[in-house]
Amino acid sequence: MNDLIANEPQIRLFAFLGILAIMIVWQVLKPRRAYVKPIKEKAKRWANHSLMMVISTLLLRLALPFSATAFALYIADNDLSLFGISTPLVLGVILLDCLIYWQHRIFHKVPLLWKLHRVHHSDETLDVTSAIRFHPIEIFLSMLIKFLAIWLFGLSAVTVLVFEIILNGMAMFNHSNARVPGDSILRWLIVTPDMHRVHHSVYGRETNSNYGFNISLWDRIFGSYIAQPKDGHENMTIGLNEYPGGESRLKGLLLMPFKR
Repeated sequence: MNDLIANEPQIRLFAFLGILAIMIVWQVLKPRRAYVKPIKEKAKRWANHSLMMVISTLLLRLALPFSATAFALYIADNDLSLFGISTPLVLGVILLDCLIYWQHRIFHKVPLLWKLHRVHHSDETLDVTSAIRFHPIEIFLSMLIKFLAIWLFGLSAVTVLVFEIILNGMAMFNHSNARVPGDSILRWLIVTPDMHRVHHSVYGRETNSNYGFNISLWDRIFGSYIAQPKDGHENMTIGLNEYPGGESRLKGLLLMPFKR
């Protein structure tokens, strides 16, 4: 188990880069929506999204004494689970996925949290890099919520690592601009790009829907599912009305939560 913790950064980086490469190729070869912006602007946007992820990673390293998997191992080794239980891997992944659904929904409903989350929604062009466009403070709060879940449910280090890889991979998949065959069938099981794209519409009703990242069932169970965007996928407007044209500057993204 210690080997797992020691190799966690390499495991997660390998999974991230592998899925990222697949989704970049997929959305280039089979795009769902036309991309009309100049390639220079696209490259700048991708670079700033990547810098946001780097800053978030550095914040977690500086602010927390260990990663979520290391915390899970510590809880297990010292029998510190609040309810004295050890949740099986599959059930643990399902619990975490449901937790992320509600976390996402709450970040939309609580004004102070929405100020952080709107950084993600101010993107006017949805593609694979949108999956890493989150404010560092939101990433930090999300990690604290995962720590709480680990303590409550006695989640193992393997469960946490598996979930993190699934979550990151699925986020890149469903934020991508890839045309996915069999969408109407797949979305009964997982969140597809077409399903999640509705969530990034400028219409408030659509923005406040389809909160899931991995298992699509939560939106159907909790009444937040919308099948298709009002204007259709090709013609829908992505982003926020208060940020027409989107925001892609690194400084603007970092300061956005602190503005009205």
